[in-house]
Amino acid sequence: MRNPLRWPSHIQILVALISGAAVGPLLAGEQGLIGPALGEGLAQVGQLFLSALKMLVIPLIMASIIAGLNQEGSRSPLGRMGWTTLVFYIATGLIAVTVAIVLANWIRPGELNGVPLAAQIGLQTLPGDLDPTLLSGQQHIALFLQRLVPSNLVEAAVEGQLLGLILFSLLFGLALRRLHGAAAETQVRFWTGLNQVMLAITDGIMRLAPVGIFALIAAMTARTGFSAAGPLLWFMATVMAGLLIHLMVTLPLLLRWIARVPPRRHFQAMMPALLMAFSTSSSAATLPVTMDCLERRAGVSRRTAGFVLPLGATVNMDGTALFECVVVLFVAQLYGIDLTLAQQALVLAVALLTSFGVAGIPSASLVSIAMILSVLGLPLEALGLVLGVDRILDMSRTAVNVFGDTVGAVVVARLEGEQEILIESPDVREHRLREQGD
Repeated sequence: MRNPLRWPSHIQILVALISGAAVGPLLAGEQGLIGPALGEGLAQVGQLFLSALKMLVIPLIMASIIAGLNQEGSRSPLGRMGWTTLVFYIATGLIAVTVAIVLANWIRPGELNGVPLAAQIGLQTLPGDLDPTLLSGQQHIALFLQRLVPSNLVEAAVEGQLLGLILFSLLFGLALRRLHGAAAETQVRFWTGLNQVMLAITDGIMRLAPVGIFALIAAMTARTGFSAAGPLLWFMATVMAGLLIHLMVTLPLLLRWIARVPPRRHFQAMMPALLMAFSTSSSAATLPVTMDCLERRAGVSRRTAGFVLPLGATVNMDGTALFECVVVLFVAQLYGIDLTLAQQALVLAVALLTSFGVAGIPSASLVSIAMILSVLGLPLEALGLVLGVDRILDMSRTAVNVFGDTVGAVVVARLEGEQEILIESPDVREHRLREQGD
């Protein structure tokens, strides 16, 4: 029998995911067959693994963007790459929210035989720690701009507001491109070296991924079990249907038609990142893994991956925007409120805009959803229903967000003329690179 330590990384992660889900219920409650103490210990192990990944995010983002903008031989027009990336993210986001609105109006998860379910479901109030200050549209735009241009970059980085960090890194990298001589050469060597060091650390931490993911999933299922869905199955089904359409239809078609690469091979290459995103519900924590998969398993250049992925991890939230649309229409249907076409168009636009810059951490979109509900005058208390089933949906939409980032990187790379993308099996390529010591 083949040594499990020599299994491909995505197989190890998948086994850890399934094993954690199987062991978790044995740890639940005082009557758990193994005991809650072990469950708490696993939760600590999982959090340590998650913290190790998050520790890499800030230096990795800065180094990858700055080094990517100044990589040797990367003097093709930067504006074209930037505009291509932006157009791709906006287009896929619009497709995602349109699918969400169509499905929510067709399935109508907030009703049963045409009767609103609010009276039949005990609505909970929104927990105080998630109850945001109600913001007008103008105030929300102002908050977005403040995060885009923070007065204190270090404070913004500590608080996980990555928009300002990405903008600063872009400005730094663009300014460095205009320098010449020894000063420029020293800076480029420093950021390139730092980027290589961060990727090496990422590779080391990823060898512990099966252990960390087993601990995370076991601890989660010990706390929540599998019965949280209850009467919200239709709501969950609507969200999952939208996510599956985007994951299995929209994005693969873009890979086939625009990038002209095999979607199946891309899925294989990104499997470790998808499993990581699903396990952690954090696109920010998954970023180091995503970059490693794109470069080592798919063959995308460091320049393109370093530019597109950090930007996508902050502004490309197709799954989040889709989820926000379904939640808002679900709440309206619960109370028998028929939103007009204009109001649904507003939901579409606001969901797309608020998904830009949503923190890449679990359940961060709930605050944005509360803002959209307040703009439409819908009750916030219905969000309490969503909290009961948000974890599994958060895991799923994070995986879609991450996969959308990788598709964007492949599309941009192909449009930039890169040819060595997915020309061989991802596992074969990764094994070959490891043997070469790359």
